[in-house]
Amino acid sequence: MKLRILDNTLRLRLDRHDVEQLGAGTGLKAETRFPGGEVFCYRIDAASAELTVTKDQDGIRLCLPKQQLAGWAADEAQVGIYANLPLAEGFLALTIEKDFECLDPRDGENQSNRFSNPKAAD
Repeated sequence: MKLRILDNTLRLRLDRHDVEQLGAGTGLKAETRFPGGEVFCYRIDAASAELTVTKDQDGIRLCLPKQQLAGWAADEAQVGIYANLPLAEGFLALTIEKDFECLDPRDGENQSNRFSNPKAAD
């Protein structure tokens, strides 16, 4: 699972294994460790309630309805889950997408668990 943050936008890219886990109702957790021993976590949990995003001292937690995650995981053509969550001013844009193979492979990067890129030439 990869996380990109830009202002009020969170974008997560998930490989096949990640999507399968969420589809089965199992949550995901990733960590970034810092030299001073601190850890930043970001996670997605399958929940029965509505979509929520929270931030605490450890990092960011997204909760999405199990049914929504299962449907997305089962549909190969559905690229992502998108939501705009209201803030006091504006909104937080949330994007959770299947991670596609790069059109121009990078040396040393394993893409074996990514989704086939629909823009790739056959």
